[in-house]
Amino acid sequence: MIKTLIIDDEPLAASIVQEFLADFSQFEIAGVYQNGFQGLKAIQEHEPDLIFLDVQMPKITGFEMLELLDEPPAVIFTTAFDQYALKAFDTMAVDYLLKPFSKVRFSQAIEKFLTQQGGATVSNQNLNELAEKRNRLVVRVKNEIKIIPTHEVSFFEAEDDYIAIHCATGKYLKKMTMKSLEEALDPTKFARVHRSYLINLNEITKIEPYERENYLVILRSGEKVPVSKTGYSRLRQVLGL
Repeated sequence: MIKTLIIDDEPLAASIVQEFLADFSQFEIAGVYQNGFQGLKAIQEHEPDLIFLDVQMPKITGFEMLELLDEPPAVIFTTAFDQYALKAFDTMAVDYLLKPFSKVRFSQAIEKFLTQQGGATVSNQNLNELAEKRNRLVVRVKNEIKIIPTHEVSFFEAEDDYIAIHCATGKYLKKMTMKSLEEALDPTKFARVHRSYLINLNEITKIEPYERENYLVILRSGEKVPVSKTGYSRLRQVLGL
């Protein structure tokens, strides 16, 4: 059996998925959930092969929920997003269904999943690369989920396969690459100053010379972040120096 979950805060939309999926005997619905928090816990518990996922839900979006998973399952989005967003999701998901969707369109999505089965899981790298300019980050802290507004971040630091998020409330880890983070942030507010560091431009208080052709950025928090020669050129350009 192919284990599935439905994660959608609209009961009617969830019931339609259940009704349409009943025509496919090889699928088993392990549960129906109404928000990203419930969905995250259910995915970790049931380890489904496929999820039907809404995008706009309370507290955290379906998009953010997927980012919290190390190995997201295959996804068919069920969403009312505009056409631009749909095209983006289509490059990384099995399929998307624009509400209200027909039984025929639903069947096409299922057939697409069955055809692609085995290589249809969502990539966290794709999720990060396709994100719009972020104004918040979602991280796991033990058994809790914390939402961090990006304007509260002092700087980001690369740590192996993770990014360390430094802010006034502490340090948090998120599994993603520095490259994908840089592409997802607003370039007028954040700058990559070093291979391992990306800073909030509003947090800069001073730039000091440090060794040959290298510098240090002094932040409001008192932290000192190294700036490479390339990073310094980029910083001068962004700050208009």
